Amino acid sequence: MTDSPSTAVVADGKAIADDIRSQIADEVTSLVEAGHRPPHLTVVLVGDNPASLSYIKGKQRACTRVGFSSSEADLPEDTDMSTLLAVIDRLNEDDGVDGILVQLPLPSGLSADAVALAIDPAKDVDGLHPVNAGKLMAGQPGLYACTPLGIMEVLDRHKVALKGAQAVVIGRSNIVGKPISMLLQQRHATVTMCHSRTRDIAALCREADVVVAATGVARMVKADWIRPGATVIDVGVSVIDGKLVGDIDLEGVSKVAGLVTPPRGGVGPLTITMLLKNTLQAYRDRKGL
Repeated sequence: MTDSPSTAVVADGKAIADDIRSQIADEVTSLVEAGHRPPHLTVVLVGDNPASLSYIKGKQRACTRVGFSSSEADLPEDTDMSTLLAVIDRLNEDDGVDGILVQLPLPSGLSADAVALAIDPAKDVDGLHPVNAGKLMAGQPGLYACTPLGIMEVLDRHKVALKGAQAVVIGRSNIVGKPISMLLQQRHATVTMCHSRTRDIAALCREADVVVAATGVARMVKADWIRPGATVIDVGVSVIDGKLVGDIDLEGVSKVAGLVTPPRGGVGPLTITMLLKNTLQAYRDRKGL
């Protein structure tokens, strides 16, 4: 959050995440009391990237707190593609594993696209398999990408009107930009997807009721890009002079927008929470519960 004067409501992603995690924990308790095993998430880590290690610890803590069981498959930095795919295949066949997440980024020489394709779509809790991406495109139930699901939770909790709204999504990644565009369209918003070759992004944003910034370019979205009262969702995270900043100029945008998400405690806590929710869904679907 910012200490500067603000007219915008600053969304508390952690509070929303805590509420959802409490609901998940209650569901798991009920399942275990009924004689079922808890859902199980396995995270695959290749190498020892410090940021990845930190993310995995956070995911393991989150699993423990909602009553999931979890495990980790650690592979050395020099793991080749065939070895990694063999590990994924083993996890696909393991009936005790409900969700598989391969921590990104992968070391040089390993293909994230091949990894996404190798994971059983029924265990693809990151929502990156083409089958799940296709289900999202077709409006069918499936396991969808976690960060976009978290964004939708923020919009819903704050009762942001999406039907008929103009939405601008800046960024076209498979992880955020494309899936959030589809989710917004499913809710009857009219979506414009912008990217590095879009002409005059600022002008498009000024017409938008909802702006989702997912570029990784620090403070790209300025206050004069935003229509007064608009909702601005910040997905990007950068470190500038030791300070965590997002894709929006939070201090300026907060004086214009109606609702904003901060770089810390905004969408981030909801990404892991949606991973938990996807794992529970995968478990229920696989077990017919």
